Amino acid sequence: MTVNRVSMLTKGYFISYLTLIMTSREYTLTQANSFALDFFFKGDKERYGSSTWSQSEKAKIEIEKKIGRLKHVN
Repeated sequence: MTVNRVSMLTKGYFISYLTLIMTSREYTLTQANSFALDFFFKGDKERYGSSTWSQSEKAKIEIEKKIGRLKHVN
């Protein structure tokens, strides 16, 4: 995946990215987030700037909320 370093990646991008990791690797959100930090950010939260990291954190929170809602439905 090619990432343009001059633009901030969005929360929606990271929701899709983390969901893909969770689905394809059968990972929990915690595992997917750890994988993204290692693989995408290369262990450096500032690799693409603090705004991009912030968007990834917002995506994680949104997915956590969605998972929580799904647990209450079942």
